[in-house]
Order: sequence, then C-alpha cells, then structure tokens
Amino acid sequence: MGEVVAIVGASRDRRKFGNKAVRAFVRQGFDVKPIHPSAATIEGLPAYPSVTAVPGRIDRVSVYVPPDVGLGLLEEIAAVRPRELWINPGAESPALLARARALGMDPILACSIISIGVVPDGGD
Repeated sequence: MGEVVAIVGASRDRRKFGNKAVRAFVRQGFDVKPIHPSAATIEGLPAYPSVTAVPGRIDRVSVYVPPDVGLGLLEEIAAVRPRELWINPGAESPALLARARALGMDPILACSIISIGVVPDGGD
C-alpha cells in the first residue's frame, strides 16, 4: 500500500474539508484512515475513533478539527509518531502549534489537499 494518511476530523458531509480531504487523498493513491469519534465508515472506508486505534504505521496526519479539539488530540498524535503533521487552515492556534512543537512534532501549517496537487473546491 501507499503512504498512510490519517484524516483527523474526517466527515460524512461531502461539503466539509474533512470529507474533501478523504476523497482527494484516495484519488492520489494514499492509504486513507478517516478519524471520527463515532462514524463506522466515511466514503466507504473504515473509520477509526482515534489515531491510536489505527493498526500499523501512520506517515502523515492531517488535522481538520477546531484548534481547541486538536489541542486535546496532540498527545495521541505524538504517540503514533507520524512523519508529518499537517494543520489545515482554521485548525491552528498559537497554543496548538506550541504544544505540537513541545511534543517533538514540526507542524506544517498549510492545506494538505493542495499539497498533493488537488484543488479542494474543484467541483467535488
């Protein structure tokens, strides 16, 4: 399989970026692990309640939750030791970024969908 990406804040709502990200990463050949506290599946993929519930490695974590929610998830994200942590627009705060760095991660502050060559509002 390809690079494993966990989408924290994956959504069943196709209008939300947490859903657009799932679809964009799948189209680009990633092994996508949607993270949602209560969904069983998102876009036909098994969903996981947390990043620590995902079996195997996670190469990239892409965060689509509000900063206060994301701040509470950083410990478990750090525990899975992703190679990259993407904090998408609207998910960032000074406290979240400082805590991520304190936990040894180097957060990338950018749209992870654009980083893989997809325009998120491109009609999907």
